[in-house]
Amino acid sequence: MPVHVIFLEPAFPGNQREFVRGLHEAGALVSCIATVPFHAFDQELRSWMHSYEQVASTASVEEIERAVRKIQVRGPWVHKLESTVEALMLPAAEARTRTGIPGMSVSQTTLVRDKYQMKKFLAARGVRCAQAAEVETADAARSFVEKVGFPIILKPLAAAGAAGTWRADDVRGLQHAMEESGMAPGRPVMLEEFISGHEGFWDTLTVNGRVMFEQICHYYPNVLEAMRTRDVSPIVMVTNRIESGGYGELRAFGRQVVAALGIETSATHMEWFYGPKGLFFSEIGARPPGVRVWDLYCTANEIDLYREWANAVVHGRAEPRPTRRYSAGMVALRPNRDGRIVGYSGVEECQRRYGDLIIRQHLPAVGAGTQPVGSGYMGNAWVWARHPDYDLCKAMLEDIGRTLKVWAE
Repeated sequence: MPVHVIFLEPAFPGNQREFVRGLHEAGALVSCIATVPFHAFDQELRSWMHSYEQVASTASVEEIERAVRKIQVRGPWVHKLESTVEALMLPAAEARTRTGIPGMSVSQTTLVRDKYQMKKFLAARGVRCAQAAEVETADAARSFVEKVGFPIILKPLAAAGAAGTWRADDVRGLQHAMEESGMAPGRPVMLEEFISGHEGFWDTLTVNGRVMFEQICHYYPNVLEAMRTRDVSPIVMVTNRIESGGYGELRAFGRQVVAALGIETSATHMEWFYGPKGLFFSEIGARPPGVRVWDLYCTANEIDLYREWANAVVHGRAEPRPTRRYSAGMVALRPNRDGRIVGYSGVEECQRRYGDLIIRQHLPAVGAGTQPVGSGYMGNAWVWARHPDYDLCKAMLEDIGRTLKVWAE
């Protein structure tokens, strides 16, 4: 009998459908849970589903549990309940516990969601982490700053990317960050020692505790600056030099983290810093990276990573064979101001220069509303490109960021 997998949220963000496709192609019966009516999905996505349940909220454990039990009653029995969205991982884990479906436990999921407990756990096992504290009062925050000094970083305990993250360089900045974050008794945040250095991420497909696929990426500039500065066109770069000796320490470091957390079969996404003090762990999620970076991995390595993930879930094995032929990257293009888009410049010039090296782009229609700078790498316009040479790929994306302008009023 085929493995029956429930997939939580099949259509948003846009690449969620690829996980459903992968599961279907791997031979699974795929049932899905989401908030929209079944007919809202396109015909192709519907064709991959064995059954479907609509719920009021995919973040509600009770709603998910009810939907899972309906699917279980209809049969066949459900073997897996999967989610690849950060915010839905804990509800999925709790629903698995309630309905007897194996998978990542609530305690383990909490550990990879709660940034402070994660760092505390890993630091106790020899992983180099920035000093951190969970605080909910101004007095506790000031005590931490007295210990480590400015600058410091304030983060929510559970969030993706740089969402809700502040840097404070002095007392005034700390006060602002505490107010903006909503920190209060019963609503703690994490304070973290600021580690200067270059920032990137190390991602895997880990199967039965073994890293079967890994990829290293770089941020230019670091995320916090990228999400706060309008006149920066930030870049995420996928390296094809991962086998070079310079990455050996990072690859071993990442495996140390995965092993310490006991991650069995999952995608992982680990942020890291490297600077004067050496290599430091930032955070990890038991999920794929956001902003469709897996699509960049697929095109850079000429593999179907979604299908390999599905093979791991359904069959307990994966055999990705990345070519490492290309470096690839994305550049985010910010409008000159918030408002409505009135036009673009430099589009044709970029196309003439780089042609087929540009693999995908998104230029919102004239008249569309802009999104705030902090909305992320795909919040407004963006361009993806690839090239066999990492340095040339990076230079190309930098040039596109300087040349292609988004105008708003």
